[in-house]
Amino acid sequence: MVSIPEQYQDLLTRPIIIALATVQPDGQPQVTPVWGDYADGYVRINTAAGRQKYHNLRERPQVTVLAVDPENDQRYLEVRGKVVQQIDDDNDLINKLSLDYTGQEYQGFVPGQTRVTFLIEPIKIIAQG
Repeated sequence: MVSIPEQYQDLLTRPIIIALATVQPDGQPQVTPVWGDYADGYVRINTAAGRQKYHNLRERPQVTVLAVDPENDQRYLEVRGKVVQQIDDDNDLINKLSLDYTGQEYQGFVPGQTRVTFLIEPIKIIAQG
């Protein structure tokens, strides 16, 4: 596993919206703004089962995340990686991310909807600025 340089980890631990790029069935990239974080060497994102990014991450585990420093747009972190673990029924991470980003627990739960966390192992890091 490739480590994210310490001086860029803040781009994944601060509440900065990150761009998540996944691969569609036809090979076209699909990019979504998401909440995320970095823990134990993995980029972590959470989504609802059934969404397009959920299907893309399960079926084609190659992924890229991009975090741009909102205080310096010339400083950014690109993490190319692969999904190595899926954690079903994970409301803990979405609540943690919501607290980080909004200051309150997640308010978007939908009855019958399953929240899923994906752990992304960094394979290549591009850091600038």
